[in-house]
Amino acid sequence: MPILHSWPAALDLCTDDMRGLSRRLPVRQTQCMNPMTETPAPTPDTASHSEHPRGAPRASTLHRNELTSSVVSTPIGPLLVATTERGVVRVAFAAESIDSVLTDLVDRLRPDRLIADEGIGNESVRHLAAAEAQLREYFTGRLQTFTVPIDDALSSGFYLEVRQALRQVPFGTTTTYTALAERLGRPKAVRAVGTGCSGNPVPVIVPCHRVTRADGSLGGYRGGAPAKAILQALEADALR
Repeated sequence: MPILHSWPAALDLCTDDMRGLSRRLPVRQTQCMNPMTETPAPTPDTASHSEHPRGAPRASTLHRNELTSSVVSTPIGPLLVATTERGVVRVAFAAESIDSVLTDLVDRLRPDRLIADEGIGNESVRHLAAAEAQLREYFTGRLQTFTVPIDDALSSGFYLEVRQALRQVPFGTTTTYTALAERLGRPKAVRAVGTGCSGNPVPVIVPCHRVTRADGSLGGYRGGAPAKAILQALEADALR
């Protein structure tokens, strides 16, 4: 059974623009076991992608009331899961640096409150608990569709369209960047589709790992090619 561990460390999330805010956002660690393997995932073979891909429009006035997070141990390594009152806003791999990701979220979302995961009655905490539970089910092969709400604060324009289309790719199947571009009515935008996938701020839950190159090779992935292969194999195994 998955085990919840309290995480004693806290992360300093100071930003100059938040009126001297100097608060700490604790994160909790959760373990998810994979029925195929309990060994740690390989280290990602690529550096983490930019939080906001070059060329993507950036929202000028983002604001959220709440932000909370936890770290979930999975077969593809620890995943940071961050939620707002609207849903899951970010899932990050270890190679992306928890410190950097959380600091960037605070800077971009300007949350009124940084909530510890023990907070009672907060929407962000409820969404975080739902995300943790659904990730546990997913990594044991028992869940095929995530129902936890997604906060699309970090996506806009065509990239948002790409990430919304990703949610329609069925569990255990794959599509190609070319096919996704055609589905979106932009057959020449294959490169932009690839960028939208690689910069997906909510990997695993929004399944960009189900998109491959036209020649059948894996293509890029925010968490590295080994993680992408593990996710595809996990889903294929769950359908057998």
